[in-house]
Amino acid sequence: MTRIDLLGVPTDAQTFDAALDTLSTWAANANGRRYVCTCPVYTLMVCREQPAAMRAVAGADMVTADGMPIVWLQRRLGYPAERVYGPDILLALCERGLATGVRHYFWGGAPGVPERLADALKARFPTLQIAGTHAPPRADIGAAPDADAIRSLNAARADIIWVGLGSPKQDRWMALHRPYLDAPLLIGVGAAFDMLSGGVRQAPRWMQRAGLEWLFRLAQEPRRLAKRYLVYNPRFIWLVLRTYGLRQG
Repeated sequence: MTRIDLLGVPTDAQTFDAALDTLSTWAANANGRRYVCTCPVYTLMVCREQPAAMRAVAGADMVTADGMPIVWLQRRLGYPAERVYGPDILLALCERGLATGVRHYFWGGAPGVPERLADALKARFPTLQIAGTHAPPRADIGAAPDADAIRSLNAARADIIWVGLGSPKQDRWMALHRPYLDAPLLIGVGAAFDMLSGGVRQAPRWMQRAGLEWLFRLAQEPRRLAKRYLVYNPRFIWLVLRTYGLRQG
């Protein structure tokens, strides 16, 4: 894992297997207190605009390349990199943790979503240990940590708390609550809750590999995702060309 600066935002260049090994080790360390942000283009661009998001992402113990444009840019700068995608890492860590009884908590999503996610994962991994599920109210992150959430999450004795609040909300939530939670590892996975619970279709693998997942998602949710993809993606491309094009071309 090599931390590198992309347009002023820290990201970690690594292979998927290396990330999985690191996260498995962190989840097993009862004395650890780590959190992980998954970073597509949208998160990177929001970090450039919102200081609170930048502080949260910069403070993370791992910032994965969640989108192919991030991977391609890392590779263009000379680093061996693979996509470490939220839904994939969630499934892989659930499977790997079966042998050691890793306990998972699913925090986030709309009402009913974390429960459907837990049911889908139990159907896939019958011996999966689920510490709890909760869909918190759709409210902004305040300045102070949520004492009720901390008590509930600590009582569940989870090893991994999966946070599905969407970026940058989930990144800010993890940064704010990390000092008070006993779980060794928090991982923000955004839309993975909806995708793996069956609420939102995932793009075919060929579209993911080609960097076209944004187009698939935009076709499903045009109103919600229009600004994310039609404004931020072109800005990202322009910034990359301006910042790295001549140097690396």
